[in-house]
Amino acid sequence: MAVTESLAPAPGASPAPGAHPAPAAVALSTLDKLLANPLVGLSPWILYSVMEGPGRLELSAAVAAGLAVFILSLNWIRGSSPKILEFSDVTYFVALTIVVALASPGTHRWLELWGGEVANIAVFVIAFGSVLARQPFTLQYAREQVAKEYWHEPEFLRVNYLITWVWVAAFAIEAASGAYGDLVLRNSNNIWTGWIIQTLPLIVAAQFTIWYPSRLDAIRAGRHDAATTVSAFLGTVTPWITITGIIVLSVGGTPESVGIALLAAGIVLTKVFTQQARPASSPA
Repeated sequence: MAVTESLAPAPGASPAPGAHPAPAAVALSTLDKLLANPLVGLSPWILYSVMEGPGRLELSAAVAAGLAVFILSLNWIRGSSPKILEFSDVTYFVALTIVVALASPGTHRWLELWGGEVANIAVFVIAFGSVLARQPFTLQYAREQVAKEYWHEPEFLRVNYLITWVWVAAFAIEAASGAYGDLVLRNSNNIWTGWIIQTLPLIVAAQFTIWYPSRLDAIRAGRHDAATTVSAFLGTVTPWITITGIIVLSVGGTPESVGIALLAAGIVLTKVFTQQARPASSPA
């Protein structure tokens, strides 16, 4: 998984001068690697944020709860260590499903209006609280991929703290955007505050989670890997600007020129960053 790929040396690579050797990675199956990814633990929140809205409260809560229970159960059956994030997923969404089923009409209307924002704040509190408790939520996933003797290595901890902080920032932006849409604009379905501004930080955080450890791995090994450059990272994010432009043009409610500008900017920036990240041609 990306959070700890940087903690294992590349095959045949030797550390850069003065660098510390990387901790040995634990051999994992494809399913183990998937379950050891914090994105899996965050998937119920992502799914809920995509599904929730007027008339979809019961369905979105039940589906997110079902996914959370499935992930926790699968990890439990496979003998994986219990994780704070997965327990939080099950607790929140199962409780939400029960509350929604038993709620009075007034409470139900309130949850339809504010349920998305409450979820945004909840996942921010979970992520931020894990840092305050000195147990960043990515750490429990990373430990499943690295031998136990390296769990307290400073670099191992630093990588996971940084990645968790990136997610905390993404959740903070998501919550602030949703709050602005609900409290100021009085429109939870506003295309900008309800979707675009909430989604893009999560995409950036997910791409960073994949990219950053690989970059550290390349730096430690003393090699220039085009796929781990900053340009390569930006090249994975800018296509979403193009997608945003397409969405703006499709949905409407925003000047057409804004959608066209986003579409063009995304295409140009993606091309520029992709070219910069492309390996130099080998001499003939």
